[in-house]
Amino acid sequence: MEISYREEGVASAASSVAGRLVADGVPARLAAGDPTVWGEDAEAEAAPGRPGRLTSLRSSRELLPALGELAARARAEGRTNVVLAGTGGSSAAAEVICATGDVPLTVLDTTDPGQVRRALTESLESTVVVVADQGGPAVETDAQLRVYERLFADAGLDPAGRVVVVTEPGSPLARRAADGGFALVPAPAGAGLPHSGLSAFALVPAALAGADVARLLDDAGEVLPLLSLDSGNPGLDLGAALGGAALAGRDKLVLEDQLSPIFGLPDWIEQLVAESTGKQGRGILPVVGADPNRTGDELVVAIESDVCDVRVDGPLGAQFLVWEYAAAVAALLLEVDPLDRPNAAEPGDDTAALLALPDLPAGAPAFVDGPVEVYGAPTAKDLPGLFAELLHAIPGDGYLAIMAYLDRLAAFDAPVPDGADFEQMTDAWMMADPLTLRTLLALRTDRPVTFGWGPRFLHRTGQYHKGGPQNGVFLQITGAVTEDVAVPGRPYTLGRLQLAQALGDLGALETRGRPAVRLHLTDRAAGVARLLEAAQEA
Repeated sequence: MEISYREEGVASAASSVAGRLVADGVPARLAAGDPTVWGEDAEAEAAPGRPGRLTSLRSSRELLPALGELAARARAEGRTNVVLAGTGGSSAAAEVICATGDVPLTVLDTTDPGQVRRALTESLESTVVVVADQGGPAVETDAQLRVYERLFADAGLDPAGRVVVVTEPGSPLARRAADGGFALVPAPAGAGLPHSGLSAFALVPAALAGADVARLLDDAGEVLPLLSLDSGNPGLDLGAALGGAALAGRDKLVLEDQLSPIFGLPDWIEQLVAESTGKQGRGILPVVGADPNRTGDELVVAIESDVCDVRVDGPLGAQFLVWEYAAAVAALLLEVDPLDRPNAAEPGDDTAALLALPDLPAGAPAFVDGPVEVYGAPTAKDLPGLFAELLHAIPGDGYLAIMAYLDRLAAFDAPVPDGADFEQMTDAWMMADPLTLRTLLALRTDRPVTFGWGPRFLHRTGQYHKGGPQNGVFLQITGAVTEDVAVPGRPYTLGRLQLAQALGDLGALETRGRPAVRLHLTDRAAGVARLLEAAQEA
């Protein structure tokens, strides 16, 4: 595992803060999970038996025999369609592991009815559902489990043999697993917050999908001894670069991985860094999938690429461990506890309060532009004017966040004209891709533009949005639901839940006084096309 600085200013800042950390004995204390690193409050919260701040490789390795048995049994019974109902770091890590290992995994960290309905069309006979959650479960995970339980039962299939639960011992989800007769894989307390790259939350679904999880742990094990060293410590080197740059005003972390054989790692790094550092008005903003603007507040970090300020080389298992250590170091330099999530309960509480109302308070649109309704208090009267207004509202040290509560897997569901040539097909697909909206708006500003799919980003960058520096401008997108999905045992559908999550999140941002608008697509395909057209006109 190797960390290399490609810019002298980064090297100087990193060296300065690393020296202070070494003088305080931080590398060894952090690797050992010493809670006193984080102060008296953190020490008081460290219950007996609670693992250190890094994922325990020992407890993960102890899972390997059980994981092997689970995977072998699933294959013997023809359970090749693995569905993960989980949120945050667990789903992000499992997705990276399986994409890199080229094994199929369906990740359901959404409440979008269309996306869930698509997953439900897969053969139930060949399906095993992994429910991964630290305790709750989260409202979307609960909804997905309920939908699958009913679906299995209606098909005459016993859910008990087709659901695997990963959770902390004694949690509400563990009790639910016992009541339902589900297979239960216990995870150590605290293993999923937010350092879950090599924990049971990610390893169980990855192993069932066919990934080589033993190799991941071997690669992590090779780098582990280095993390207690004062020099030649890749976690310290990377963390000092992240934290040192942030203290010097370079607190926008642009992640680059175009040439990497590891697929999707920046998405996992995004949730790790945002949740670890975004609190008490401080934080490092991860920016994924965007070109650097080369402004003074950016730090470009690449996974095996030379176009960067810092380059990180190494296999996936080592990357997980080193980035977890580095995020902890960066949080320490910013004087925040990486495992403290002061705003974690806010989205769920806001959603629950809205769902308890007879009708969701969507309000009246400020104006309508074709298939797009605009909610909020903009002064603009059309979409091009609105986009210009939002871009102008971004502070000099701020960012624009696009938050799309849509089906993230249906981006190319645009109608293609009969007899269309390749160029026409490409144009149709691009016009239906919401991610293109970020690109078009980013061309019109030198400030970072981030993109998150709701509600998954609530468990990723959502902590930063609410707890980090209050310099964001927020553009939320929701869409009309034509075919909804009932949630068994609950008085709401997935469509109603999705809209409640969006409205609750928007309200939380508005209470912080940040510019925020909601765009509602009355026709999703036509609405996205209109957004992209307006972004080109802005």
